[in-house]
Amino acid sequence: MATYAIGDIQGCYHELKLLLKKIQFDPNRDQLWLAGDLVSRGPKSLEVLQLLYDIQDSCIAVLGNHDLHLLANYHLDGKFNAKDKLKKLLKSSELESLLHWLASQPMAYYDPDFKMLMSHAGVPPGWDLEQTLASAFELEMVISDPEKAKKFYRKMYGNKPQHWSVDLKKLQRLRFTTNALTRMRFCDLNGNLDLLRKGAPSKRYKKYKPWYEFQTKLLKKTGLIFGHWAALNGGVKIPNLYALDTGCVWGNKLTALRLEDKKRFQVKALRKWA
Repeated sequence: MATYAIGDIQGCYHELKLLLKKIQFDPNRDQLWLAGDLVSRGPKSLEVLQLLYDIQDSCIAVLGNHDLHLLANYHLDGKFNAKDKLKKLLKSSELESLLHWLASQPMAYYDPDFKMLMSHAGVPPGWDLEQTLASAFELEMVISDPEKAKKFYRKMYGNKPQHWSVDLKKLQRLRFTTNALTRMRFCDLNGNLDLLRKGAPSKRYKKYKPWYEFQTKLLKKTGLIFGHWAALNGGVKIPNLYALDTGCVWGNKLTALRLEDKKRFQVKALRKWA
């Protein structure tokens, strides 16, 4: 038995199949962790969700920003961007059951045996394990309830509040948690999120640094798996931190991490999809 964590799939179904074959994944024996952004930009989001739905007893996924965007637009009858390549999924007769499964996935997942936490974008400075799981759970309870989710999705988008505070009202807490766990890359020393900066870390950024440079509270005791930041290409050399988005949809690679020994496995993208 082995447990594998896989970075952002983003609809790259064929690469996912190749990676599962490479690690000899057996759903009757092994476990699969998915770091979010299962859908969008790649050509086969429907097939990815179908595969994971079929092995749902052997896998756990945390929600990423693309997953939430899919759920929000579906519930609000919003317009989907053609570059997200979701047309086939949205026309599928299985759509309702697949999205119901997707909405039931956590925002953060912790395994006490491995002492390992997984979230899509990371964990903001100042949050420890207890705070992360509590905030994630509050958001999960909203997303898993269709009526509550619909109300939240109408207010989900936006970059404020930038900073966590115990004085935030519920909607503000939910939005900050969403942004911190699914969109965060850069922040400052005080934990203010800068959600506009993208790309690789740069010495030109004097005030804003990668969030993990300020996240010392959690990483002292807990391993952390995250995706979301393809520009890092998995190259974060900080103890207990595992970056798994290696930009498959951008023509790079899809990566799996075996939790038992931290060995990485990769397959090359068949082409650049986005």
